[in-house]
Amino acid sequence: MIKALVIGDPIEHSLSPVMHNEAFKHTGISGIYEKQRVKSEDLEVFINKLKESNYAGCNVTIPHKVSILPFLDEVDEEAREIGAVNTVVNNGGKLIGYNTDGKGFLLSLKDKISKPLSELNVLLIGAGGAARSICYALKKENPKQLAIANRSEGRLQSLLNDLKDERIEGLSLQRAEKVLERFDVLINTTNAGMYPEMDSVPLKLAHLKEEAVVCDIVYNPLVTKWLEEAKARGAVTDNGVSMLVMQGAMAFEKWTGIFPDTNKMKQIVIEQLRR
Repeated sequence: MIKALVIGDPIEHSLSPVMHNEAFKHTGISGIYEKQRVKSEDLEVFINKLKESNYAGCNVTIPHKVSILPFLDEVDEEAREIGAVNTVVNNGGKLIGYNTDGKGFLLSLKDKISKPLSELNVLLIGAGGAARSICYALKKENPKQLAIANRSEGRLQSLLNDLKDERIEGLSLQRAEKVLERFDVLINTTNAGMYPEMDSVPLKLAHLKEEAVVCDIVYNPLVTKWLEEAKARGAVTDNGVSMLVMQGAMAFEKWTGIFPDTNKMKQIVIEQLRR
């Protein structure tokens, strides 16, 4: 039996067990996926126990994605570049860290766009951990233009410095709103609009380009106020469920060697959220 789990603090809200156990069911693999609250001060103890366990690995969520790095035996090059890990593989007591967040988002985005990213102008909103992962994945696709807008200029500049790519443009939120018609794809990586602050929006859409693709990594609520407005303005929209499922599917593949049916995983997550 393959065993895996997700760790974080808090962890009660995590939907990872729902979708991973569904993946085990539909692939016919004997396996179980659990969740465990691990406090920051207990992380090293947990890692040492994981090394000696029969668990295939774990997913890592807030607040451990960065702090887990020193405790791992090996870190994948992309995860090291990003500076965060969301997936750990236990290879016979050797723990290897990966980051599937950005690649997972990219898989979900490619389902929505009708042209290659090399022909599209992309605006990413936010400069936190999720933005960092998605930026690293995006820049490898060489979008026609990639811009990042953020409220805090200091945090934005820090991300731009780390990305080391002069082609990436930094914008204030106010400037991004004024030039919004330039962009074919908008990606919100902030928690604006997330339950319970559901009235907040990351960016005003007055100048949204018709038929733009608008993505929001928030998945609770399933459709944010921002996505509702984007759809009303003629945009193609996608919520955070797609990224959640795709990054999870990539982790599942690392533990089992099989890429699961993401439609089944997405369906069970949406059912759970609607409850």
